[in-house]
Amino acid sequence: MSGVQLSSLSTLNYRNLAPGTLHFPAGVTGVFGENGAGKTNLLEAAYLALTGLTDVTRLEQLIQSGEREAYVRADVQQGGSLSIQEVGLGRGRRHLKVDGVRAKTGDLPRGSAVWIRPEDSELVFGPPAGRRAYLDALLSRLSARYGQQLARYERTVAQRNAALKAGEDWAMHVWDDALVKLGTDIMLFRRRALTRLDELAREANAQLGSRKPLTLTLSESTTPETYTHDLAARRAEELSRGATVTGPHRDDLILTLGELPASEYASRGEGRTVALALRCAELELLAEKFGEKPVLLIDDFTAELDPGRRGFLLDLAASMPQAIVTGTERAPGAALTLRAHAGRFTEESRPATVGVGA
Repeated sequence: MSGVQLSSLSTLNYRNLAPGTLHFPAGVTGVFGENGAGKTNLLEAAYLALTGLTDVTRLEQLIQSGEREAYVRADVQQGGSLSIQEVGLGRGRRHLKVDGVRAKTGDLPRGSAVWIRPEDSELVFGPPAGRRAYLDALLSRLSARYGQQLARYERTVAQRNAALKAGEDWAMHVWDDALVKLGTDIMLFRRRALTRLDELAREANAQLGSRKPLTLTLSESTTPETYTHDLAARRAEELSRGATVTGPHRDDLILTLGELPASEYASRGEGRTVALALRCAELELLAEKFGEKPVLLIDDFTAELDPGRRGFLLDLAASMPQAIVTGTERAPGAALTLRAHAGRFTEESRPATVGVGA
């Protein structure tokens, strides 16, 4: 299977990265250096330019201190053609362009990148909101319609919450009809997608050497069949709290390792393995959906991993058409190795600066 390729990445005023352009070959690019050298910021910029997505709470966090705007650009080879994807960042705003034409996040290739990070362990040990966000982000990339329905649902919940806080019990039937329709679509799509996601995550977990089987299930606060009834039954509670407490925005993705919830009983190493299995499942689902393997971004390939699991991660990178792997040590077998220092990147085989900061 062919793959998406990030030909080059340009940045300006992005975090601590020096301005410039970095060119990437096919195969594995290894980036090593001390903590704080800019390795994670480089992957974050690449993921943003490839997908238009970021999980920061405020966009100004991405802008270099003392600057008002930032910019990232990816030159992307996909489906036999080259496209230029640009993201401009200001305080509270994000502007996207594809080949010079204004675009929305959904216009960017939805299967273009997967980012594996040490922080992924929070998918296992963190609150349900993180697991919902993982599931919703993945399903929105698999289906534009899911993303649209989810956005409408979230707006409806916000409007319904405002009516609840105002004590407008008389208006609930208006919001409830919309909520049930949108929420039912979301629940049914999640159930369908989880069948394949569970299968792929289970396989990846076993390949990573886990002796305990991994199972993915949904914990739902209601069902499509009982949604209307459950809303009515909890009306008094919702009016008292001023919040909608029933629906897919309250559901959880349950990760069971062996017969026990991973969030409560998994060790840190087991949790890291489960999180890796989720990202591997994401990788395979996107490749199946779009017919091309994404660019694989791996941050700190040594973090919380024993030699066996570290080897799995490096083998995975080597099996991809393109991967960028960071760490405090060199990634073995890389087609290109870059040393990171203070937001600049130099090729190891030559003293010349070839990347961001050139």
